[in-house]
Amino acid sequence: MRIIIANKSHASYAEIICKNIEESAKVRGTGIARRTPEYIINKMEKGNAVIALDGEKFAGFCYIETWSHEKYVANSGLIVHPDYRKQGLAKDIKQVIFDHSRKKYPNAKIFGITTGLAVMKINYELGYQPVTFSELTDDESFWKGCQTCKNYDVLTRTDHKMCLCTGMMYDPEKKKEEKKKNNKVSKFNDKTFQRLKHIKQTLFYKKEKAEKE
Repeated sequence: MRIIIANKSHASYAEIICKNIEESAKVRGTGIARRTPEYIINKMEKGNAVIALDGEKFAGFCYIETWSHEKYVANSGLIVHPDYRKQGLAKDIKQVIFDHSRKKYPNAKIFGITTGLAVMKINYELGYQPVTFSELTDDESFWKGCQTCKNYDVLTRTDHKMCLCTGMMYDPEKKKEEKKKNNKVSKFNDKTFQRLKHIKQTLFYKKEKAEKE
């Protein structure tokens, strides 16, 4: 298995990447921003993506997006082919794209929003911390990417302040301060995140039911 920085020679994988992203969103019942093959190829050509290959067979993918004049970076579109799931590949891909992001955009804050506990755990182990949506980029083009999510109405009702997703961020400046203070990172507690997700769902679904009545 190779996880490498994608380039234009990998353009032939764009269709299967888009298909896998869309199918994964349907299975999970949550929103992953849909992308076109042209969009994926553009990321490859700019060196803003990594691809996992088993020989010549597609195994996984993730790409970089930049916002607010490269002050913010997101590692988006993480996908693993069904044949390679539950083998730790997602974590390996996230590590490679994270390292690539840190090298290419050393001063940027790296963030992401997700409902998946597995992704939250990976992010936490990389040094991300939960943050409020107000701490994320205010770039409208980022939030437009959420329009294909079935929970987009929740995001719009709260003026981009809250949704079922949890925001997480790696702030290089804060990490420098933590190292100076020798702060120890606590272990990821998935029960806490599950409880947070449940509370959000309960709040929004109750409000939705009340509005319908």
